[in-house]
Amino acid sequence: MTHRTIHLFRKGLRLHDNPSLVGALESSEVVYPVYVLDRAFLEGSMATGALRWRFLLQSLQDLQSSLAARGSLLYVLQGSHEAVLRQLIQQWSITQLTFDTEVEPFYTQLDDRLCALCKELGVVVHSCVAHTLYDVKRIIKANDGEPPLTYKKFLHVLSILGEPDTPARDITLQDFQKCKTPVEDGREGQYQVPSLEDLGIEVDVEVLWPGGESHGLKRLEKHIESQGWVVNFSKPRTIPNSLLPSTTGLSPYFSLGCLSVRSFYYRLSNIYAQSKNHSLPPVSLQGQVLWREFFYTVASATPNFTKMAGNPICLQIHWYENQVALDKWRTAQTGFPWIDAIMTQLRQEGWIHHLARHAVACFLTRGDLWISWEEGMKVFEKYLLDADYSVNAGNWMWLSASAFFHQYTRIFCPVRFGRRTDPDGQYLRKYLPVLKNFPSKYIYEPWTAPLEVQLEAGCVIGKDYPLPMVNHLEVSQRNMALMRQVRSEQANTAQLTRDVADDPMEIGMKREYRDQRPSEDFPEKTERANKRFSPEGEHKSLSCNWVSDTIRLPELSGEVM
Repeated sequence: MTHRTIHLFRKGLRLHDNPSLVGALESSEVVYPVYVLDRAFLEGSMATGALRWRFLLQSLQDLQSSLAARGSLLYVLQGSHEAVLRQLIQQWSITQLTFDTEVEPFYTQLDDRLCALCKELGVVVHSCVAHTLYDVKRIIKANDGEPPLTYKKFLHVLSILGEPDTPARDITLQDFQKCKTPVEDGREGQYQVPSLEDLGIEVDVEVLWPGGESHGLKRLEKHIESQGWVVNFSKPRTIPNSLLPSTTGLSPYFSLGCLSVRSFYYRLSNIYAQSKNHSLPPVSLQGQVLWREFFYTVASATPNFTKMAGNPICLQIHWYENQVALDKWRTAQTGFPWIDAIMTQLRQEGWIHHLARHAVACFLTRGDLWISWEEGMKVFEKYLLDADYSVNAGNWMWLSASAFFHQYTRIFCPVRFGRRTDPDGQYLRKYLPVLKNFPSKYIYEPWTAPLEVQLEAGCVIGKDYPLPMVNHLEVSQRNMALMRQVRSEQANTAQLTRDVADDPMEIGMKREYRDQRPSEDFPEKTERANKRFSPEGEHKSLSCNWVSDTIRLPELSGEVM
């Protein structure tokens, strides 16, 4: 049967590796590419700040341009998914609806409603997995119907499943010459992407991360060109307070699906195949992708994954409710320059390094303020361009030691952690200009500077910049005792996400630091693939994105890092 098809874009705002769109083009005489800007759905699912709205609209504009270059058109309509699609199905005599499969509960609920609508109207539904490496249901099925709750177990399951599906073929001008889009239906600009002003959203900061597939591909190609950088990439060696991103900076494009994670994975595999010595998971680029997949899998089958209450894998902790302290953290008024600079960059740019995320998350939760990880998750959700339901919640549980991470005695010092990689405080001077004239000796602890130094710097602490809101050493010791008690009382819950034999945070990175030995013959590709997924291989469990314990922290037997 030859269909008249609506392809519904949601995430997956790209033309490369888009299997559901390929399927639509190959089975239809007419395809209408559609994006429903369902503001109630988007804002009801996740907090969406102005910067991410701008990134989304830019991504839609980019997709619209890419489709236009292929003789097609992106139909952008505002309203609820059900109401808009009901109207279009009837107006355009649609017989098939295609879209990408998503795993978040708000998307699965939407999918159920759309399938019911299509059944009512006699429309065929076709969907494909494209936002993750694997169909997470396959991973869960291979693990006896339960999500693997540790990274080691997860890798074991992947070793059974083998490599993920290869990316779908590219979509070309010829596809839309064979399968037309009735572009005349989009005349007079009635289906154009709305502006921020149309949506009543104000953004007054420059664009540092332009949205869209074409920008994401350019950033990807820039990194791929340097194959030496790719094969030697080790996340621990990236700098949290560098003035330019020291990682790939691709996460916003993966989050919205402007870039395909499968395409990235296989591009990396091809580069690794040409090198006898390359970094391995968890610190490698491919290791970051696998950690993303782990959190997607666990989140898809864990009730209330973004909450503490009702979440079976999360420790139930009596966090403090302190709105004043939370607001100081959120608005960069803690009195700790390293923490405040990070939170300023987050609000201004929508991106911060994963170790910077470590620092502010630890400070808010188990390190200093003892405030719930849910509150921090909401702030990140609002401001981060790469905000992601599964990864964001998983990481906050990790850094708060509520799940996945068990070395709760390791606490990030809000002074020494940043000073180690930026002793002169250039990062602080950029994001906290009120402190820019402080001598390097004092800039991480400006309250220790003599009054005459403060006056000369034009910033009196307690007047022009706040005093530290807590005594870090005192509160961190107190919080460590509280966490010890919680984990003792809820030992069974803590064990759910802990490997019996190996704790991920105890493994270290022996590939990075072991003695150099003569190279041996490189194994065959199939052996490399098995080793990559083998829980007994060199890639022992650390975490991806921003949760990996990439810097060894001393035990708190009298000293906090």
